[in-house]
Amino acid sequence: MKTIGLIGGMSWESSLEYYRMINELVQEKLGGYHSAKSIMISVDFDEIEQYQKKGQWEEAGKQLKDAAVKLERAGADFIVLCTNTMHKVADAIEEGISIPFLHIADGTANEIVEKGIHKIGLLGTKYTMEQEFYISRLVEQFGLQVMVPEEKDREMVNRIIFDELVFGKVNENSREEYQRIIDKLVSQGAEGVILGCTEITLLIKQENSPVPVFDTTYIHAKKAVEKALEN
Repeated sequence: MKTIGLIGGMSWESSLEYYRMINELVQEKLGGYHSAKSIMISVDFDEIEQYQKKGQWEEAGKQLKDAAVKLERAGADFIVLCTNTMHKVADAIEEGISIPFLHIADGTANEIVEKGIHKIGLLGTKYTMEQEFYISRLVEQFGLQVMVPEEKDREMVNRIIFDELVFGKVNENSREEYQRIIDKLVSQGAEGVILGCTEITLLIKQENSPVPVFDTTYIHAKKAVEKALEN
């Protein structure tokens, strides 16, 4: 079994989900007393959030690259960055390491394509929904047509993430708002929806959507386990 290197803390609520999902999946596949071999470095999310807010992506990239380097030195066989938004600095992280980097969008996009879906809705932080680093990868590498909510709904999605979900607060009113936004995307032609923030897994499940949802947290964790167990 390979050792998974996890960069967590963005937020720790979703990092906790990663750890749980990865170990549950390993136990499910191998049985007995098996659990995942993993190393996690958890950063201070307040520092990262300040970089985001100020547009200081290069500084954020340096911090996360340093975390990846430490994980490699500690014995990790590949790197999992436990957040969607900070994949904006994925290139900086990859430049600093000699081990593989498991990109969160790739596994998700592959599952979408396998289901024959072409027009996909995307929910996430405003950075993920509005900037090109994530959407362009889905479009250019996988041929997907990506839809995001209108501006006021993007603000709602983002607010719920940063004011509630990163603190582990799960409110029914917020779930209803997300369902309303999903329904609007579906009415505009979305055949499925990407839960493109690792905290959204706390709020939205498949039963909350009339179309397939692609939970990036679970998919990323599953792909990490597959890579850890491959021959």
